[in-house]
This record gives sequence, C-alpha cells and structure tokens, in this order.
Amino acid sequence: MMENNTAPRKKMSIQKEEVSNNEKVEVWSLQEKEISKLRYSCEILHENCNVKDSKNQQLPLDAYLVSYVLDGKICYDITRCSKRTSLFDMYWDKFREDLKEFVWTDGRVNPKIWGYKTPEKKKRK
Repeated sequence: MMENNTAPRKKMSIQKEEVSNNEKVEVWSLQEKEISKLRYSCEILHENCNVKDSKNQQLPLDAYLVSYVLDGKICYDITRCSKRTSLFDMYWDKFREDLKEFVWTDGRVNPKIWGYKTPEKKKRK
C-alpha cells in the first residue's frame, strides 16, 4: 500500500542573486571575446550584467541571457549566437558545472539589421 505524502515538494529553481554594480568583475578578457567570435560564432554583448538588462526590446532576436556561478555568486551575460549548441559549448568550456541556464532575452530587433547604421547622405551641389 502506498503512503500519501502530503509534504510540499520543493521546486528546483535557481535563486536569482544579482551582482551589484559596485562588484563588476571582468570575466572575459579581450582575447577570449575575440576567440569566442572566431571559434564559436558567439558575441558577448553585456558581460556580468543584471537580469533587467535582458528585458530591453532593442536587443537582437538571437540574444540569450546566460547565468553561471562565479565565486559563489550568480552572474549573468547577454550573448548572441546563431546556434544554441555553440553558446552551450562556449560557456561549458569556460565554466563547466557552474553553468546554470540560458534563456531568450526580450529582444525584438532582426539580427541582420541590429547595430546597423545608415550611411550618411552626401550633400548635392
């Protein structure tokens, strides 16, 4: 006979701790950022940022909010890439088991035109 366990189940979730602006730590060196573009085709847009930054609708559609543990604190990056497997590989190679999750941001801009600046028109004589 099975017993009816009425104890509430704990939900498996990550507690969201935000790193304050005073504690900005540079996680990625310039060389690592360049290598990530070449090897993984991923671009780190915001390093060690807040979760609120991912709510910006001016981000590209292919941007992800990546959470990982660094020195016992949960940190967040906003990274864009074309393949989720490349994103996973890049962060797994750097953080291993400290990688927690990556989710879509609220970006709405087409990746092809994100960051595009229209050329200046020359004055006609």
